[in-house]
Amino acid sequence: MQEVLNVAGYRFAPVADPAALQGRLHAAASAVSLKGTVLLAHEGVNLSLAGSPKGVESFLGVLRAEPGFTGFEVKRSTSAHVPFRKLVVKAKREIIRMDQPAIVPHDGRAPAVESRTLQRWLDQGHDDEGRPVVTLDTRNGFEVDCGTFEGAIDWRLNKFSDFPNALREHAGELAGKTVVSFCTGGIRCEKAALAMQAAGVQHVWQLEGGILKYFEETGGAHFHGRCFVFDGREELDAALVPRKP
Repeated sequence: MQEVLNVAGYRFAPVADPAALQGRLHAAASAVSLKGTVLLAHEGVNLSLAGSPKGVESFLGVLRAEPGFTGFEVKRSTSAHVPFRKLVVKAKREIIRMDQPAIVPHDGRAPAVESRTLQRWLDQGHDDEGRPVVTLDTRNGFEVDCGTFEGAIDWRLNKFSDFPNALREHAGELAGKTVVSFCTGGIRCEKAALAMQAAGVQHVWQLEGGILKYFEETGGAHFHGRCFVFDGREELDAALVPRKP
């Protein structure tokens, strides 16, 4: 049986007509029998798909031909079976809901820290300027319970749109520290980092590529447990091996 390629990725880039793009991407994914989810909005595209390697590459070629999505990057892993039941391609108001219209990622990102740099900071207990480093988990509480960085701040979010209120309550606790926001693949921590900047938190970074990229590049140092994923695999260990094949 052919190995299944799983890909996940996102990009904040202006989409002039989400409904039209929805039609084109649905047709491209259906044509090569992919399953999974593609969310799109005026702010960009967020996807998690699985299928044959050839089919996945064909779909990515279509997406990368769209304005603003040249070089669209994905995180890759393999599994014995397709971990999705069906294909969903949906146009929404936001590709990750935060309910903060003033946060516009494609107008400018917060600084991003690479996985190996974060590992080094955690190894030494401070950043390169000597400030204490804290990691801030921007995921839902049940995801955190599956696994997170040692000592990570956890505001017990029920949903990502709870983040702005939690930030208002706790922003003062972040003063004087280097704060690295993280999530599964990067999309939530990207918006979260911008929200923290807007709230006046001075030393804010987002973990480039999220937990999955950190696993890929560091083997999961300082991370305890597994990473929850929203598909049939449920949890991935630091080698990106699913609890359920």
